This record gives sequence, C-alpha cells and structure tokens, in this order.
Amino acid sequence: MNQKGGVGKTTCAANLGAALAREGRRVLLVDVDPQANLSLHFNVEIYRLERSIYTLLIGQSSARESILLECREKVSILPSNIDLTGAELELVNAVGRETALRSALLPFLQEEPFDFVLFDCPPSLGLLSLNAIAAAREVFIPLQTEFFALQGMTRLMEVVDLIRSRLGHTVEITGIISTLYDVRTNLSREVDEEIRRYFGDKVFKSIVHANIKLAEAPSHGKTIFEYAPDSKGAADFEALAQEVLSRGGPDAQF
Repeated sequence: MNQKGGVGKTTCAANLGAALAREGRRVLLVDVDPQANLSLHFNVEIYRLERSIYTLLIGQSSARESILLECREKVSILPSNIDLTGAELELVNAVGRETALRSALLPFLQEEPFDFVLFDCPPSLGLLSLNAIAAAREVFIPLQTEFFALQGMTRLMEVVDLIRSRLGHTVEITGIISTLYDVRTNLSREVDEEIRRYFGDKVFKSIVHANIKLAEAPSHGKTIFEYAPDSKGAADFEALAQEVLSRGGPDAQF
C-alpha cells in the first residue's frame, strides 16, 4: 500500500504474486481498488462480474463464490470493479466496518489454505485500505525513487499503528520496495540511498527498475513472466520473490 498513486502498487502485487506462484506457492490476490487494475492485469472482464469484492463486503456473495480460483496456475484472484466505490459509504455505519474483509475471507481461508494473500490497495487511506491492513499481517510499501517519495509516509505509518492499537491486530510494515528506479539518473540512486538510510533493513535489497515491458504487460492482461519472461522486469520480480521467501513471514494466522 501507499496513498500515492503511480508508485507501482499493482505492478508489485501482480508480478510478485506471479513470481511466488512460479516458486510453487499458492497465491491469492485481492483487488481492493475500485479502479480494478489488478483484475485487469489478469484479463478479468470486470464489467461482466456478477460477484466481486464489493458483493462480498456487502454480504451478497461468499468468498468462494467471489474468488476466481486458479486464474493462472497457483494464482487465484478476488476481483474488483467500479461498484467498489460504493462500499465505503455502505460500510461506514456498519459494526466492525474495519474488519469486514477479514471476516468475509476467514472461513474460506480456513478451508482453502494459501501460502500468500496479497492485497492491492487503492491510493488512499480510507476504509478500503483499513480493511486490507486489518486482514493482513505485513505491509509492503512500494516507494518510487523520486523527489517526493517519503511524502505522506508519516501518515501511512500512523494508520498502521492505529489498526494495531485499536483492533489489537498484529500488523507491521516489514517491506519497502524501491520502484521505478532509473539507472540513468543520479536522482534514483540518491533517493534509494535516502530510503535505505531512513528505513534500514526493512528495505528490500531487490529493486524494481523502470522497464517498458512492465508498463506494457497489463494492457495485454498478462504478468511480466507471460509477456516478457526474459526482460529486466521479470528478473527484478524473480529476485524480489526470492527475497520474500528468504525472509519467511509471521507464523500467526488470520
């Protein structure tokens, strides 16, 4: 998550998920953004969806009915569409509104164990993002290596702290991902160094470089491994997946 747009959240969710699946892990991707870019990345026909994360959140469908199982080998997706824009309004007065997503997914995840569940958050810190944080154990923050990278980070960390204290939910910011790194500029290098100074070993060693193939892949409804398996983008996400796996993860369950 990151409340800034255009920093590579969806690119990271889609391609990290695909890379983990290539390593034999079972992955569930959850599209928490009404723009539905993650769903489009996997060629989901979002305008024809009868069930989605929206119908799940408002109680009109179950997780099993809403999730598209094995849309790729070992990759399943809970899709989104523009209907999700209404969810925040409809949930605002609901009891347990911050945990609606967690509560809706829990029975399904107890029956269908996944190795990784990745939530692609919208560019805001509203109720949808709060639901994703409350359903997760870890937060990864893609940070674009540009001048305003750290702007707004204090607020984001406060929101994570709020969920942890208010709900008694164990969630930590454990991964910072340097994205859109341009090897041709000193600025990218300098910002990356600043991010590493600020966050220390929470920053992944792996860097996601600016890569035209990564930008093109979503328009074809493909992951980078399907669209350009020999590209720098594919290599970057393969390395990031290996690093995620080497770190392990919290043992706590939902």
